[in-house]
Amino acid sequence: MNNIRNFCIIAHIDHGKSTLADRLLEYTGTISKREMKDQILDAMELERERGITIKAKAVRMNYKDKDGKEYILNLVDTPGHVDFTYEVSRALEACEGALLIIDASQGVEAQTLANTMLAKNANLKIIPVINKIDLPTADVDAAYEQMKEGLSVDAEPILASAKEGIGISEIIDSVIANVPAPQGKEEEPLSALIFDSFYDSYRGVITIIRIFDGKIKKGMKIKFMASDAEHEVLEVGYLKPKMIESNELSAGEVGYVVAGIKTIRDIKIGDTITELLRPTQHPHEGYKEINPFVFAGLYPYSSSDYDSLKMALEKLQLSDSSLVYVPETSVALGFGYRCGFLGHLHLDIVKERLLREFDLNLLVTAPNVIYKIKVKDKYVTIDNPAKFPLNADIQEIWEPYVKATVICPNEYIGAVMDLCQKRRGKQTDMKYLDMRIVILKYELPLAEIIVGFYDSLKSISKGYASFDYEHIASQLGDLVKLEILVNSEVVDAFSVITHKDKAQTAAHFLTEKLKDIIPRHMFEIPIQARVNNKIIARETISAMRKDVLAKCYGGDITRKRKLLEKQKEGKKKMRQFGRVELPPEAFVAVLQIDD
Repeated sequence: MNNIRNFCIIAHIDHGKSTLADRLLEYTGTISKREMKDQILDAMELERERGITIKAKAVRMNYKDKDGKEYILNLVDTPGHVDFTYEVSRALEACEGALLIIDASQGVEAQTLANTMLAKNANLKIIPVINKIDLPTADVDAAYEQMKEGLSVDAEPILASAKEGIGISEIIDSVIANVPAPQGKEEEPLSALIFDSFYDSYRGVITIIRIFDGKIKKGMKIKFMASDAEHEVLEVGYLKPKMIESNELSAGEVGYVVAGIKTIRDIKIGDTITELLRPTQHPHEGYKEINPFVFAGLYPYSSSDYDSLKMALEKLQLSDSSLVYVPETSVALGFGYRCGFLGHLHLDIVKERLLREFDLNLLVTAPNVIYKIKVKDKYVTIDNPAKFPLNADIQEIWEPYVKATVICPNEYIGAVMDLCQKRRGKQTDMKYLDMRIVILKYELPLAEIIVGFYDSLKSISKGYASFDYEHIASQLGDLVKLEILVNSEVVDAFSVITHKDKAQTAAHFLTEKLKDIIPRHMFEIPIQARVNNKIIARETISAMRKDVLAKCYGGDITRKRKLLEKQKEGKKKMRQFGRVELPPEAFVAVLQIDD
């Protein structure tokens, strides 16, 4: 165990984590030059396409130092976006050290700050690395100053360029010298933490584990302590990054376990695996349960795909334990699921994965947050605008707030402040990291940042501003439910909760947008926006009209009038019983209100 080092890579998004992981795998000979490709650990097509890490990846590297001493280095590459902080926190539990990467050209950013705090709270040994020193815009001195002032990290940073392969040997030497070896006893009963899992069509659920005490090997009877499920181990091994079978895994090691698990509910990320006949007395305390903050409805285009959607969500939850879902029904969209996410990017990634990995075409309703509402002296929580109580019954509405940290160059301060104020933000702090970079702290309603905020921030700062947030106590809000009526019927999927001052603008935007999107029918379609049973905006889609007088070449006017009256009656009847077909683009319109 003295020769094992378990460490992860943490950084802000796009600071070079995956590229550094590539160089480490190359330098230790884990991946041959022939097999090497960029972002080797980002196996998902979506990760490679967007250039971001979505899932934490574990990989084992064997390394022999100058003295011929052999080491096992277990590396976990983590995501950098705020929505995937849960992935980072889980990876930290399986490690003793962390490489903290700082971009030499961009310096300390919001998620650098957040991930450093996570690593400190987990008592990890932090090794700072200033990356991308080969760039013409690199400012190593400024990055070093920001690291000392903003992060309170005093260790001397390693200067590196993952792209050019500079500083890689120094990083590995520093990991061996500074990251503590894992503590544990091989003779103790088995205690292994499940920190990740995925589903294999042939072998069932495969769990990724970190062993704290004892050993695990083929044929052993094991027990999952949270679910009380019992299984027999069929295969153990380690990831390199492909799965390599081994005889056993012992204390301090990271690897995978195959136990023919077909029941997905048996697996809980953060659970402890122990030996059935000799259970441990020290189970891992598990991960802090993460509550979803953003909710949206997922509905299949065809009702026949409902079971496929259910199975897809079950399998996806194995590799993404922060995803939460419950069945729900919509009058407009039929049967679907109400899903909880950690943010808007998380929602977008889940939707894309369902489309690509499970070949499902889905309609996604506008995302919203959880509101706590006092109705007749009782508090209820609402995660769906369609279930919002009548305004007359509401005594108080509490909406979730976040403490947002924005780090940007000082020339964009005015634009960033303006954006935050438009989103109902309250400034709580402002300080300079150095002469050029400023940290702004705001309290913002969560509902105001889940759609469009990140894009707007990047746009007004020309891509230089970075953003991170943490959840704080809810606050009282002056909110109303905005309903959309199409042909005098409420379409629940269009309902949104908005601030009283923004209701009029949102109502006009939605009615005008829907007028352009919904195709004309044989009857007139009124589109109305309603707040507290009062119509505050209206647009009308005119009817397609057949020329019923075309066959009348002459004759009495009463004949023409009779035909027109008959058409008028038909239109009236059609409007009463006719069904309006809503195209999928209509549901996207709700997402664009804040833009």
